[in-house]
Amino acid sequence: MGSVDALIVGLGNPGGKYARTRHNVGWMAVDALLEEHGAKTKAKYHGRYAEVQLGEIPVGILTPETFMNDSGRSVGACLRDLRLPIDELVVIYDDIELEPGVVRAREGGGLKGHNGLRSLADALGSPDFVRVRCGVGRPGKDDRRDVAAYVLSPFEAHEDPAALARDAARCAEAIIVEGIDTALQRWP
Repeated sequence: MGSVDALIVGLGNPGGKYARTRHNVGWMAVDALLEEHGAKTKAKYHGRYAEVQLGEIPVGILTPETFMNDSGRSVGACLRDLRLPIDELVVIYDDIELEPGVVRAREGGGLKGHNGLRSLADALGSPDFVRVRCGVGRPGKDDRRDVAAYVLSPFEAHEDPAALARDAARCAEAIIVEGIDTALQRWP
């Protein structure tokens, strides 16, 4: 390939202890997309990078390996190198404001204390990028963990992170191929 028209980013944290945590659902979604398209990543942009064809559109897929709160360094370097504007960026991340298992598309929006989104907004100079929100919920009433400990913990046995990741991957692909308006109708 060599030239892409859009970039999909999945947010997460490197290291085995974070692999199956709620905070890494963005990585899981990107992995599902890569697997579906038979793409292999290479080390690039402080992360793992691959290029795929979604419909007729060449797309870069990036998994920053800089820890969540420094994701902007990876994504900023990638967008600059690819010469892509911020409106060609789709970011997949965990969202505690949504019920577990729910996926929503969104154009821009606030940061709501999410350190990965904050890092991206700081590095890119704007929070106005398209998002795929993956619902992971909040700690339950009897759960004494704070939000940070909760999102850095593994999914519960009754939760299905693979299904959530696949739905998020489909949403990101629909945003690229069919447009944000169509995706907003299917993932409101």
